[in-house]
Amino acid sequence: MRTLNLAVVTLIALALASVPSHAAAAKTYQVTGPVLSVTADTIVVQKGEDKWEISRDAATRVTGDLAVGSQVTIQYRMAAVAVEVKAPKGDARAPAKSKSKS
Repeated sequence: MRTLNLAVVTLIALALASVPSHAAAAKTYQVTGPVLSVTADTIVVQKGEDKWEISRDAATRVTGDLAVGSQVTIQYRMAAVAVEVKAPKGDARAPAKSKSKS
């Protein structure tokens, strides 16, 4: 009986391990340039004519001495924080504005 239970548990564990994850990680990008400013939650990097402000938090891994003037390569991801869908203009599904009598 114990052998049968062990076999069933092993099969279930293997089946769960083989289920693919549907939540794919966001694509990773990078920017390289000199650091213009550093705060506890941002790093600003000059890339050509543009200034790139990249947010960071306690989980951001930094190797080396991060300081203004340092040449850095920052790996980052873009992910949506919130999405608001609006009906197109003239769409019948859009809520009608009430007209008040003055």
